[in-house]
Amino acid sequence: MTAKNTICLWYDGTAEEAARFYAATFPDSRVDAVHRAPGDFPTGKAGDALTVQFTVLGIPCLGLNGGPAFPHTEAFSFQVMTEDQEETDRYWNAIVSNGGKESDCGWCKDRWGLSWQITPRTLTEALAAGGEEAARAFQAMMTMQKIDVAAIDAARRGDG
Repeated sequence: MTAKNTICLWYDGTAEEAARFYAATFPDSRVDAVHRAPGDFPTGKAGDALTVQFTVLGIPCLGLNGGPAFPHTEAFSFQVMTEDQEETDRYWNAIVSNGGKESDCGWCKDRWGLSWQITPRTLTEALAAGGEEAARAFQAMMTMQKIDVAAIDAARRGDG
C-alpha cells in the first residue's frame, strides 16, 4: 500500500546511493523502487534513476534526482531516538564515517548533506522533565557533538 503522505528529498543524482546507505544502516529501512527516466531531463539522461522510493525507519520517502539547484539544509532533519550509547554510537559513526560531518548537540550530516539528530531517549526525557533537571541536561548537551549518554544521565541526577 502506498502512503498518502511521503517525504520528498531532493538529491543531485545520488538518491539511489543515499537510499541504499539508509537501508543498510537503519532498521525498518529499505529501497522500495527505483524509477528510471523515460527520456532525457535537465540534469540527466534517459535510463538514469529519476526517483527512488525508499523507507527510513518506517517513514516513506521519495528521493528525487533533481540536480544541484536545491541542496539539503538543516531546516529538515531526521531525528532518530536511540536507547543507549551503543545505538547512538552505531548510527552516528555510520553517518560520519561514510563521508558525513559532525555538528553540535547530537546533529550530524550525511555525505549527501541531509541532517540527522541522533538523540538518546534520556536526553529527550530530561528536557521533557523541565525545571533544574532539564536545565542541567541542556547545559551538558550544549558542550557535545555526539551525545554522551552517561554525561546526560549524570547531569539529570545533578552529579558533577
